[in-house]
Amino acid sequence: MPSLSRAEATARGASITVESYQVDLDLTGGGERFRSHVTIRFRATGTDTFVEVKPAHLRAVRLNDTDLDPATLDDNRLPLTGLAARNTLVVEAEMAYTNTGEGMHRFVDPADGETYLYVMSFLDDVQRVFAAFDQPDLKAPVTLSVTAPEHWTVAANAELAANPEPGRWEFAPTLPIATYFFTLIAGPWHVRRDTHDGIPLGVYCRRSLAEHLDADAAEILTVTKQCLDRFHQLFDERYPFGKYDQAFVPEFNAGAMENPGLVTFRDDYVFRSAVTDSQRELRATTIAHEMAHMWFGDLVTMRWWDDLWLNESFAEYLGTRVTAEATRFDRAWTTFALRRKAWGYAADQRPSTHPVAPERVIDAAEGLLNFDGISYAKGASVLRQLVAWLGDEAFLAGLNDHFARHRFGNATLADLLESLAASSGRELTDWAEAWLRTAQVNTLRAEVAVDADGRYDEVVIAQTAPPTHPVLRPHRIGVGRYAVDGTAERIEVDLDPKTDDGRTRLDGLVGEPAAAVLLPNDGDLTFAKIRLDAASADAVPLLLPRLADPLARALLWGEAVDAATDGERPVAGLVDLIVAALPTETEVIIVEDVLAMSRSLVDRYLDPLARQSALARVAESCRRLLDDAAPGESLQLAAARGLIAASTDAELLSGWLAGRAVPAGLAVDAELRWTLLGRLVVLGAAGAAEIAAEAAADPSATGAERAARCRAALPEPGAKQAAWEIIVSNTELSNRLVEATAEGFWQPEQLELTSAYVGSYFADMPAAARLRTPWVADEVAKLAFPRHAVSQPTREAAAALLARDDLTPGLRRVVTDADDDLRRALVARTAVAATTA
Repeated sequence: MPSLSRAEATARGASITVESYQVDLDLTGGGERFRSHVTIRFRATGTDTFVEVKPAHLRAVRLNDTDLDPATLDDNRLPLTGLAARNTLVVEAEMAYTNTGEGMHRFVDPADGETYLYVMSFLDDVQRVFAAFDQPDLKAPVTLSVTAPEHWTVAANAELAANPEPGRWEFAPTLPIATYFFTLIAGPWHVRRDTHDGIPLGVYCRRSLAEHLDADAAEILTVTKQCLDRFHQLFDERYPFGKYDQAFVPEFNAGAMENPGLVTFRDDYVFRSAVTDSQRELRATTIAHEMAHMWFGDLVTMRWWDDLWLNESFAEYLGTRVTAEATRFDRAWTTFALRRKAWGYAADQRPSTHPVAPERVIDAAEGLLNFDGISYAKGASVLRQLVAWLGDEAFLAGLNDHFARHRFGNATLADLLESLAASSGRELTDWAEAWLRTAQVNTLRAEVAVDADGRYDEVVIAQTAPPTHPVLRPHRIGVGRYAVDGTAERIEVDLDPKTDDGRTRLDGLVGEPAAAVLLPNDGDLTFAKIRLDAASADAVPLLLPRLADPLARALLWGEAVDAATDGERPVAGLVDLIVAALPTETEVIIVEDVLAMSRSLVDRYLDPLARQSALARVAESCRRLLDDAAPGESLQLAAARGLIAASTDAELLSGWLAGRAVPAGLAVDAELRWTLLGRLVVLGAAGAAEIAAEAAADPSATGAERAARCRAALPEPGAKQAAWEIIVSNTELSNRLVEATAEGFWQPEQLELTSAYVGSYFADMPAAARLRTPWVADEVAKLAFPRHAVSQPTREAAAALLARDDLTPGLRRVVTDADDDLRRALVARTAVAATTA
């Protein structure tokens, strides 16, 4: 299928204006297809254009008073010629249900056999549901009618206007929306309803999750109401799309999708087992993120995918901000600093890095590739830096002016900068060039000289940039001075490379007593990697247990992990820090993320013998944390998960699974059982029989995914062969089951067993990537990459693959970035070998 290019979209957008879509869908036929009938009314200034549609069978096409030959459909494009000034296009088709989380996804719940449908139109998949001019700047009202089984519930973007007869739903016209926001859900959904500030609220899930949704409905609705109130305080324009429904849907690819009137979420957010507060916070920030899109994305939509950041960066920033300001999760910025920014820093340093706002995205397929840590986390960080520079009042005034100027229309970077410049009185061209139009990340290093009396003789914040992207940027940062007892003082500093060539002297600190730790970017106001001076780095193990501020602790942990990732400090030193400081940590997100990030480094940066020793030390740290954690609290669960992941004690894990010697308050529920069983499978202490028994006890969709991951992790040749066939050739299984299989396949304990599949990846993946839709293919390629095969031959195989000219864009990016991760791991291993030689 040809991807719509920017040039094509610009030309079509200039030649037609879409007035309305009238969509009628019949979902009663059963089988693999549904009926689609759409009437599109549009104006044209030229005589020719095309409309997109991806039918299983195109039944009929009528333009004005003329029947068109369905055989003229070329792939997904139907040419339209002889246009009048005003036109009516009618397209009738049979469309295919999907199992990929795109278009009209069909799911049969293994728990009860019920069927559920939902539509995911992003990025250019509305054409899998009905014919459309599928680009973001051709917005129009959509009026939907649906025929479905009488006992089903159907909901869509707009409110239900009529239910004229059983099995028939007719919805009010939407306000003008981009085609990629169209959605509906259909099936025997469980729903909880409420209202707030005149806005009808609904929360949906499938029936087999009803008890779990009911248990959390109060929290979900409370967060929703709190976020609505805060957005109404921030923005002059109230939420404009009538009702506000939120549906938790199965086998969803993304975290959520900001469809106006009916936001869809992956139903993993309906918690069926015990979760930590950080998981609840993630659900809250996701709710706030999608709500921010009602203004940034839905009310004002980017003109083309090169301004994706106008959607995602703003939703990321505002979602975190509003969660921290309006809900009980007031430490959302700590999570952002450690988890989200780590994602952004990693993406920005890879070969595939790109500007937050690239000058040109050539087609929609390239736009999909940019849904990454740069468009989300880096962009949000840049906005936080902009707020620190402009001031909050001017920033919000600019946003409100932007909404007023472009409501229900489309906008560009230039449009936003015009509004912000007007509200702040500042010229933003240079700022935008440095922060939005250039890629890669700066590093801020503290360079310190201390005199014989223990006072600062000189303090410099030195800013550097990688040679490939030699751009120094202006930064407004905090610099924190921390005593070993945790007390702190902070000053605010402007770094201006135009005046100091990237070396900013902090003359105000000269003569002051030297701190135990000097922390650049204290408060986390900018997007920059930080490095401590040597004395500060040495003092971190002493400071962390005494430091009350969780954000400062997150920054110090992040600096330590990043220095190890870059090979500037050994991973063994990071493990030493975990042993010294993690058992006293009280912030759940810090425990979870430090363990996850360090485990990735331990698995790839250390040889097998050193890895085994490091894991034992990490496991012991988790055991100490677990012993001191309050029963039933989040910290206990986080410590238990960390212990399970690092442990090689099969007797302990088997005992917990059987209910023996379980710490008081720790619930060995369905999710923790799968976690325990997964680790036992990897260690060779459980097999196919145990997986089958657990799957029988948990006949849910989630249970099926967990079982697929466990089967792929079995240390047996036959299991690996079966899993590999699923990864590279199976299109019958759903997106989530294939991804779970890929996730379980590679295990660092099984390097010898899986060594033959390293070559298979590079041989098989090009064809496998073309079997599936880009979103699913890219995710499978990423999960299936042999990330633990850290060797030069693996890199050589990757280079040979990348030399081919027949790779999909997504596969090329996945392999390029994964190979760069291997490069880093090899550098680190070489450095360790040189040190120990």
